[in-house]
Amino acid sequence: MPDTLRDRLRLAYSMDVERRDVRELPDWKLAERGRFLEWLRNEGLCKLLEIGSGVGRDAAYFKEHGMRITCIDLSPEMVRCCQRKGLAARVMDVANLCFDHATFDAVYSINCLLHVPKDELPAALAEIRRVLRPGGIFYYGTWGGFDHEGIFEEDHLQPPRLFSFHSDVELQKLARGCFEILEFRSEAHHPEESRFRFQSLLLRPIPADPIIHGGK
Repeated sequence: MPDTLRDRLRLAYSMDVERRDVRELPDWKLAERGRFLEWLRNEGLCKLLEIGSGVGRDAAYFKEHGMRITCIDLSPEMVRCCQRKGLAARVMDVANLCFDHATFDAVYSINCLLHVPKDELPAALAEIRRVLRPGGIFYYGTWGGFDHEGIFEEDHLQPPRLFSFHSDVELQKLARGCFEILEFRSEAHHPEESRFRFQSLLLRPIPADPIIHGGK
């Protein structure tokens, strides 16, 4: 992602901490994280990475329910908000996850990867697969349902952010580059835009192709 796009995201979200920290989450979002927690418990998974943790409300929920949660966000202000809540949080970019291979049992990301440019999303998904242990699971939630990429000039945050949306077919195709799809849902939850769908995927990492040295 070009530095200018990163700077836009970092500034826009850093200026929106207070509003996000007090707003109520809709019931469907609470249900989404509850369903993921059930998956984690059913599979005996507890070491969780949240990508794009924001003010840490979901992370605090998972921690309260016994998960060992690590938060990352591009915005230093968001990270500090998480840390004030007693959460382990670091400033980090999904394009360069500073963790060893197979560090986490599971990864959770909701409405974060929609800011990744389309041509960079496959590499971001491969990076997420890298830090997941074999047999782990990845919850990937995002707005979409149609193909679009660009700066949203009417954005309620400033500076305006880049959004990348994918059709249901295209998003599943991208996910299959690194993951097995355990579940895919596309539902109308947006209160204002009927064309938007909330797409949620439960994914299991597939092995990466081996690196061949010396031409062998």
